[in-house]
Amino acid sequence: MRDVAIIGASMTEFGTRSEWIRELLVKAAQACLEDADVSPSQIEHCYVSNMSSGEFEGMTGIPNALAHDLNCMPAYTQRVDQTSASGGAGIYAAWQSIASGTSDLTLLVGGEKMTHRTTPETTDIIASITHPVEYKHGVTLPSFAGLTARCYLEKYDAPRESLADVAVKNHANGVYNPHAQFQKEVDKETVLSSPIIADPLRLYDFCPITDGSAALLFCPRELAAEYTDDFVSVAGIAGATDTHVVHQRDDPTTMGGVVESGEKAYAMSGYTPADIDVAELHDMFTILEFLQSEGLGFFEPGTAWSATQDGVTAIDGDLPINTSGGLKSKGHPLGASGVAQAYEIYQQLLGEADTQQVAADVGLACNVGGFGNCVTTTILEADQ
Repeated sequence: MRDVAIIGASMTEFGTRSEWIRELLVKAAQACLEDADVSPSQIEHCYVSNMSSGEFEGMTGIPNALAHDLNCMPAYTQRVDQTSASGGAGIYAAWQSIASGTSDLTLLVGGEKMTHRTTPETTDIIASITHPVEYKHGVTLPSFAGLTARCYLEKYDAPRESLADVAVKNHANGVYNPHAQFQKEVDKETVLSSPIIADPLRLYDFCPITDGSAALLFCPRELAAEYTDDFVSVAGIAGATDTHVVHQRDDPTTMGGVVESGEKAYAMSGYTPADIDVAELHDMFTILEFLQSEGLGFFEPGTAWSATQDGVTAIDGDLPINTSGGLKSKGHPLGASGVAQAYEIYQQLLGEADTQQVAADVGLACNVGGFGNCVTTTILEADQ
């Protein structure tokens, strides 16, 4: 198995975009190839991470369309769909294509076009992730989030204000991210007085509906220096699943897929949670930042809330989490989010994160599908 490097990365601005999915994918892909000074004709494999282009836009076959639009034919193409973890799953697929020796240059582009649909329509499409029995009874991901948040707060005697701290922190980080959908700060009072969506969670505890795309370019580590002097390596990567029916889990505050994928990624990389300098976590809801940071071993169960309140996860803290603003501020175009997480870590490790730069040699990205139904954890390291 070969070591794998990322030699190029890009992302579009996230938010309400006028472009359709094909245009968004091409924009990110071209910027990524330009970043690495690579021609489309050199691409051997091209993966597209996307959850619902058919449901949102009536557009299928998007990997083939992207190959045509980029003129990277006859590259092998494949769509990767793992719900809202499609981006992370795409990283895994691209890594496998290089590590296995079947490709020497693999492009991954993640994207979603969502904002042209109404909020009820979008919520219904995303709710199709849930088990059919749960879906039949009107269960949505926001309702799972509210139930789990209530369970966590009561189980660990955590104050409701601690969830607001996540929103305040990530919005503050998003202010300086030129790609973020929301580039504005919010205060705790605004978060706590916003409308209730799924008790105890309020409007500012949720990420927005978003359009956008992001891209990464992979090659064998041994060949990376032929393309660029600045690259990062995939030190560890793993995926895992949890029960499809959420109420079947022994403890709803423990995300089994996060724990399992994290343990395997750590084992592969040789790193431990203490070695991680910066992390991008899937904060589709504020409660998920607590659950993931505990599941990945950064904090003991029931202590992430206090670590957040103490500033540990702030940009100037001991473990900065979501320096990009996270899904909460940056936005969440389903298929692009996991790729954009890795883009942020890539920027941090290369020292190119501008005003959000932290001291980092090792970074971690955790991309979650559904309510922890499927997870991919990726550990990246700066070139040694």
